[in-house]
Amino acid sequence: MVLANLGIVALIQLSSHLHTPMYFFLSHLSFVDFCYSSVIVPKMLANIFTKDKAISFPACMVQFYLFCTCVVTEVVLLAVMAYDRFVAICNPLLYMVIMSQKLCAELVSGCYLLASVSALIHLFLTLEIPFHRSNGINHFFCDLFPLLSLACSDVSVNEVLLFIVATFNESMTIVIILTSYLFILITILKIHSAEGRHKAFSTCASHLIAIVHVHGTILSIYCRPLSGNVGDADKVATVFYTVVIPMLNPLIYSLRNKDVKETLRKTLSSKTHS
Repeated sequence: MVLANLGIVALIQLSSHLHTPMYFFLSHLSFVDFCYSSVIVPKMLANIFTKDKAISFPACMVQFYLFCTCVVTEVVLLAVMAYDRFVAICNPLLYMVIMSQKLCAELVSGCYLLASVSALIHLFLTLEIPFHRSNGINHFFCDLFPLLSLACSDVSVNEVLLFIVATFNESMTIVIILTSYLFILITILKIHSAEGRHKAFSTCASHLIAIVHVHGTILSIYCRPLSGNVGDADKVATVFYTVVIPMLNPLIYSLRNKDVKETLRKTLSSKTHS
């Protein structure tokens, strides 16, 4: 999973054919998925294969902050990619003008900035909570709800804030995604040839699959009031979007993307003959 995501980033950076806004955003999505893997998986594997399952409080806070940043970045980045598809399909002649390098850089920077601010809000509030001296986290990593369940004081403010922030981020991004794809659908239906409609839709298929996977699991966990306890269903859903989705995204985008497959084939072929 780590090599696959880094491979996509490297492939996009090295191939001038893929230096377009769509692949620029895809490279950052792969980078975020790589960060997911680096933050969650090593400690999870260590917990599985070793008897020592302890994690220090500072390390736990760092893991929580990085995880939260990755979650929000990916959610907002998927919305930005939906807007990019809207411009590409609905305004193809002005695509490269509208989606300039400056705008793309600003949009990606905004994703990371919003994610960092959201994560810092939760981190600072969590650091103010008094915890029991001896704690066992009922999870495979330091997520917020398992941490709140260890508090020895009222954490209703933290729970409400998490619900509000998560719901706001989800609502904002889903509105952008639905609006973008509504205009995309209208434009595709106006295309007379079946081949043209298929080509336009195929550029969105991989993105739609990623949206359903990510938003479906996040909505089921964070955008509903909880008591702080994490059930087995929540753990399975968390494993899905922190481990499985980062592993599937490179396959989804590479196997369904003609340009990526062709570029990868040429790159491998040149390496073999050199």
